[in-house]
Amino acid sequence: MAIKSTVYKAELEIVDMDRHYYAAHRLTLACHSSETEERLMVRLLAFALNAHERLEFGKGISDSDEPDLWQKDLTGEIELWVELGHPDERVVSRACGRSRQVVVYTYSASPDRWWEPVRARLGRERNLAVWSIAASSLPDLAGLADRTMNLQCSIQDGEIWLRDGQGRSAQVIMERLFPAS
Repeated sequence: MAIKSTVYKAELEIVDMDRHYYAAHRLTLACHSSETEERLMVRLLAFALNAHERLEFGKGISDSDEPDLWQKDLTGEIELWVELGHPDERVVSRACGRSRQVVVYTYSASPDRWWEPVRARLGRERNLAVWSIAASSLPDLAGLADRTMNLQCSIQDGEIWLRDGQGRSAQVIMERLFPAS
């Protein structure tokens, strides 16, 4: 018998001064049995960084035909495709062909072990952005995980902070790998 996903509920208030986006979202996240709380919180962070009224979680880890997050326009065309971790380059290339914009958030102690071997091929994609989340940010980010979360995310001048109602916080440090800034 398959192990069921664990359901997490999040009330996420976003103040993104860089994009002039200010909204509150009630989210339900299913944490796949093979997914860590660290990855779950990276998904939540990716939502905050790309927040939009039509942004939604895809099947991601349980279905390679769907991203971790995506946003479709009113006709069903994919506007944004978001992948996490170290996705297969074929998945990223296919996503670039299906979506107006593709964003990959890699998070590990050594993002170059994934990026360097695929850089030459994926570097030709004009609608791709690749970001690396610093490994030093991950323990505090994962520490915010709770089955019921009330989080505030503030983004200003590229500085990202998440806070909960219990006094815990995480500063997220990111580096753009592609395209070069």
